[in-house]
Amino acid sequence: MSRSDKGWSALPLMESYGPLLTTVRDLETFWAQATFRTPKRLPDMQARILLDVLGLGLEQTTGYLSARPDYETFQAWIVAVAGLPDPEKVARYHAWLDRAPPPPATARRLAEITAAPDVLDTADLAQWEEHGFVILRGAITPAEAKACEVLLWQQANATPDDPSTWYTRRKNGIMVQYFQHPSLEVARTSPRIHKAFAQLWGTADLWMTVDRMSFNPPERPDYRFPGPDLHWDVSLAQPIPFATQGILYLTDTRADQGALQLVPGFHHRLSAWLDMLGDADPRQIDLHGEAITIPAGAGDLVIWRQDLPHGASPNASDRPRMAHYVNMYSPELTAHPVWR
Repeated sequence: MSRSDKGWSALPLMESYGPLLTTVRDLETFWAQATFRTPKRLPDMQARILLDVLGLGLEQTTGYLSARPDYETFQAWIVAVAGLPDPEKVARYHAWLDRAPPPPATARRLAEITAAPDVLDTADLAQWEEHGFVILRGAITPAEAKACEVLLWQQANATPDDPSTWYTRRKNGIMVQYFQHPSLEVARTSPRIHKAFAQLWGTADLWMTVDRMSFNPPERPDYRFPGPDLHWDVSLAQPIPFATQGILYLTDTRADQGALQLVPGFHHRLSAWLDMLGDADPRQIDLHGEAITIPAGAGDLVIWRQDLPHGASPNASDRPRMAHYVNMYSPELTAHPVWR
């Protein structure tokens, strides 16, 4: 790919913003491995944190790097797409690599989250323990949710009052591969959302994902729900590490409106269920008879355990389901080396 292919130049890189990006450790290694220029690989968690520090989506970045741009062009693309990286986030990333304390600004912010009043009450936490999911009501305000909704209509190339525009063919189904906008940063920087995840993880030392949006239109004779249906995003080899996932509704969402579906409480019996299956593929077992859909309001955040089977659901209403994926994770999270 030439430097002019995407309409920007990497030539002034070193003069204009080079020092900020060239200090980000192992960025060049990440680029080299993703473009098949080196067999060396970063640990998965380091690569994950690196992209979140830079404000980049995983699919967005791997899709761009599939064209194998040179390193200077990649750096220019980062700045053009996500802007300059936050120096505090970069410093926190470097401190994590060195197993050193986080920078003072980060330490103060994490301490404030720890000391803040709980946002999930006793009943919420009891539901979490029993069913493996919880709803943080009013995670963002209705006005903030509306701003994200407007953005999603734009990115989906659809118009609220013209259903014919809702069914534009999309390469990623109901997923809208859009990651960077001030409206999306509201949830990603929300102390209230951070506190909810801190309560569930037992620590405020968490990192926020940079994830995409979702537009799930109603089914009709010439359009059927494309999925993702009930699934897991993690290896089912035992033991499955604790982790969370989350979806932020941008409009009031009914149970029949393509809402999140999951099998409540499945984490309590997953291990025994897997043992019972023997050599059968657990991902091919139909669990729809046990699944429920989760309705919630605009600005509500549904959080669930990653070991619950989950997915979107067919939309039987007259309005699209509109959502933004929001999640936090511990840097100590590890993945099972075997995929099942």
